[in-house]
Amino acid sequence: MNVIFKNATIVDATQEFHNKKVDLKIENGIITQIETQISSAAGFEEVSLENLHISQGWFDSSVSFGEPGYEDRETIANGLRTAASSGFTAVALQPNALPVVDNQAGVTFVKSRAAGAVTSLYPIGALTKNSEGKDLAEMYDMQRAGAVAFGDYQKSLSNANLLKIGLQYAQDFAGLVVAFCQDQNIKGNGVVHEGIVSTTLGLKGIAPLAEELEVARNLYLLKYTGGKLHLPTISTAKSVELIREAKAAGLDVTCSVAVHQLVLTDAVLVDFDTRYKVMPPLRDEAHRAALIAAVADGTIDFVTSDHNPLDIEHKKMEFDGAKYGTIGLESAFGALMQVFDLETVIRVLTAGKARFSVAAAPIQVGSPASLTLFNPEGNAIFSKFDVLSKSKNSAFFGVELKGSAYGVYNNNQMLLK
Repeated sequence: MNVIFKNATIVDATQEFHNKKVDLKIENGIITQIETQISSAAGFEEVSLENLHISQGWFDSSVSFGEPGYEDRETIANGLRTAASSGFTAVALQPNALPVVDNQAGVTFVKSRAAGAVTSLYPIGALTKNSEGKDLAEMYDMQRAGAVAFGDYQKSLSNANLLKIGLQYAQDFAGLVVAFCQDQNIKGNGVVHEGIVSTTLGLKGIAPLAEELEVARNLYLLKYTGGKLHLPTISTAKSVELIREAKAAGLDVTCSVAVHQLVLTDAVLVDFDTRYKVMPPLRDEAHRAALIAAVADGTIDFVTSDHNPLDIEHKKMEFDGAKYGTIGLESAFGALMQVFDLETVIRVLTAGKARFSVAAAPIQVGSPASLTLFNPEGNAIFSKFDVLSKSKNSAFFGVELKGSAYGVYNNNQMLLK
C-alpha cells in the first residue's frame, strides 16, 4: 500500500528526524522518503490527521484472545483489529486457550488464524503440558513453529526443579522462559492486595510476600542455570529491588508491569467492582510509586496491557467467584500518558520487541514501515463506547485518559479507527 503521511511529528529517539515535523512517503511497505514536504503522487493515498505523531510500532508482550476454545470472549481476528486500532503493530499471544497452546500444532494454528492481519502475532507457547506444572511442554518444536517464548499464563511453577530444567533446556536454542511469580500456598484464598483496604472490606488478602518469594527463588535458579528469564507483570516494591540487584549482578533477566498497576490502586475496590479483580492484585500507593520509579529508571524493561477479555458470566458475580483479568489494549496508551512523558511512553511500548524476537523497524529511508499513528494531546473519559473488544471487562471505565491512537501502518497495510 502506497501512502504519504503529511505533517507528522516523528518520535524515534534513534533517528535524525526525532521530534521533527515531516512528510513520510511509503511505497509497497518500505519508507522511501522523509522530507519537510513531499509532493502528491499518483497512486499514493495522502493521510492528514490532527496533531499526527508517528513512532515505531508498539508491541504488547502479553495479550489473551481466547481462540481456540473461548471465542465468545474474543477471536484472534477481532483481537488483532483491536490491537491495530489501539496502536499496536505486534502482540505476543498467551497460550491460555482451550486446548492450551503447548505443542507445535497449537502454535501453527494460532499463527494461521493471524495470517494477513495488519498487526503481527507472536505466540507464547506453554512452558508445561496443558500449563499444569507437571511436565515440560515441547518447547523446541514450538519454537521451530514460531513460538517466541515459553510460559504458563498467570501460573507459577511450584516445582522449582522443573523451572530449573526448563531454563537449562531452553539454552540449547536460546529460548526465553517466562515465569509468573506467585506462591500459591501463601496466596491461599486471597483475592486482593493484603492491606488496609482488604481488611476494611472483609476480603481475603494476598500478601506481597507471595510474589516476592517467587521472584527471589526464580532469580536464584537463573543464577544457577544461566539462560534467559522474563518475569511478567510484577507488582511490588521488593520485587523491583530484587530484580534491580539481579541485573546489577549480570543476570539475563527482564521484567514487565501491567498498565493498570501504574495507574490504579486497591482504593478503587471500595464498591466491590469485579472489573478491578486482576492478577497480580492492584496494590497500594507505595507499591504503585515504586513501580513508576522503576519504569522511569529502566529497572522495569517494558509495559504490557495484560489484555485479558472475559465474558460477563465470569465477571458480573460476587467478588470471590469472579475471574481475574481486564481488557487493556484500547486504554493502554492514554493511561500511560497520564503517568509518564511521551518519550518514556514510547520507550516502554517498544522496548519489549528485542526480548521477544520482534524485529525493530527504525523510522528511516529504506526501512520496512511498521508505524504507530497517534495524537498525544487531548483528554477524554474512557467508556464502553471506546471498547472494540468483544468483552467489556475494563478496569479503566470512568478514568480520564490523555491522547489517543489513530491506528497503524504495518505489513504493507493501514488501519485507522
